[in-house]
Amino acid sequence: MASATAPAAAVPTLASPLEQLRHLAEELRLLLPRVRVGEAQETTEEFNREMFWRRLNEAAVTVSREATTLTIVFSQLPLPSPQKFCEQVHAAIKAFIAVYYLLPKDQGITLRKLVRGATLDIVDGMAQLMEVLSVTPTQSPENNDLISYNSVWVACQQMPQIPRDNKAAALLMLTKNVDFVKDAHEEMEQAVEECDPYSGLLNDTEENNSDNHNHEDDVLGFPSNQDLYWSEDDQELIIPCLALVRASKACLKKIRMLVAENGKKDQVAQLDDIVDISDEISPSVDDLALSIYPPMCHLTVRINSAKLVSVLKKALEITKASHVTPQPEDSWIPLLINAIDHCMNRIKELTQSELEL
Repeated sequence: MASATAPAAAVPTLASPLEQLRHLAEELRLLLPRVRVGEAQETTEEFNREMFWRRLNEAAVTVSREATTLTIVFSQLPLPSPQKFCEQVHAAIKAFIAVYYLLPKDQGITLRKLVRGATLDIVDGMAQLMEVLSVTPTQSPENNDLISYNSVWVACQQMPQIPRDNKAAALLMLTKNVDFVKDAHEEMEQAVEECDPYSGLLNDTEENNSDNHNHEDDVLGFPSNQDLYWSEDDQELIIPCLALVRASKACLKKIRMLVAENGKKDQVAQLDDIVDISDEISPSVDDLALSIYPPMCHLTVRINSAKLVSVLKKALEITKASHVTPQPEDSWIPLLINAIDHCMNRIKELTQSELEL
């Protein structure tokens, strides 16, 4: 990784100060694809967790300091030559990336994804800062607020909050998935309770454009009036769909609880498998939730329900076979599977006529 900290030809010396900043932004963005696909550095040395996190936090502090220095320099007139400052920023970013590459895969894919995401945020945030500085007038009110809101500083400040092991990383991801499914379920329930799936969506349009409302909606792709509400058959089908989403939430919460209580930090592969399949639940719930909005296609609802059921059962199977379930005969898994099957069977009954058309 010697090249990771090399100054490189970050900026052309003869370019204007603003052009040098734009060039550096382009150089930083070229690093993003490499970080996304880059592998961990191979080494025979034993991984030292404490040293890694200390070096990563120190590298983040250096990046933040260089960003602050460059921002202060470019808030003054006349504009100085940014050559030296740009090289320092470039070196700080590449040094941070080099530390990320020291995190081996055997520490857990879930943990590595989180650190990679944080690394991408820092590199992208620095590129954004360079772009803002290259177009924002010097000493403008916007420049005074750069340090407080720019994403590079936020990303650097969040480094100490990243989980330190794969179990903690798995719990963080499972918690996010629980929250995503919970939000989707609440939105579905609210729409059903109000019996108005597009409540408030078109109110402003109706008030401000009442004369040409129907014509403009057709042109812009808004739902026409007959597509705004559920039929009785639609409302009947929504009931088992909501129950299926509730079962999805219960499934994720139970998996998260098992990982918290029984998960072992050294069982990184099994924890990764649990997170990987659990990550598929929320998008599947979203697909089902979107398909219940009018105009509802019952066949699409059936297909999306079946996809969600498949993911849920696979998640339960992987969890049951892993170390986080010390008693695989535990009754909660069959109970959840029965609840899932009941929902799917009801959805099949209510959509059978669609298959016969």
